[in-house]
Amino acid sequence: MKSPQIVASRIFSLPELKRQLARLRLLEKSIGFTNGCFDILHQGHIYSLSQAAKEADYLIVGLNADVSVRKLKGPHRPINDQESRATMLASLLIVDAVIIFEEDTPLELIKIILPDVLIKGGDYTVEQVAGAKEVIAAGGRVVINPIIPGYSTSALIEKIRHL
Repeated sequence: MKSPQIVASRIFSLPELKRQLARLRLLEKSIGFTNGCFDILHQGHIYSLSQAAKEADYLIVGLNADVSVRKLKGPHRPINDQESRATMLASLLIVDAVIIFEEDTPLELIKIILPDVLIKGGDYTVEQVAGAKEVIAAGGRVVINPIIPGYSTSALIEKIRHL
């Protein structure tokens, strides 16, 4: 039988995540980090997260807070609030931890976590990825995973508007 508390236990505050990371590092587990808005979860997100999960033993997803999404995507976003988006991500088997951040980029969070692998989906270069320089300097690596063309939350919203 599945335990619904598992989902809630995968959504972390920063102090909780730091304690979890200390335990994982004692066990010599590799830590992966990726981030995004994940406003309306779709196949492209699942693919990207699945690819990210292959890169480390433990995958952390940094989730843009509502205030951050509004700055990045405009006043009518997000469609789903941060608690809903965090719950959806935490319910995925491929995601081990979710942490919400309010800044425009997860740079400060990445500096604290210092993952072994920083994963970004899309057409970024390593130089464009927030935290890449810090992760590499600490001995980690940066992975840019391809995205599935044709899947985006913005395109999905436009499609719904025209129904």
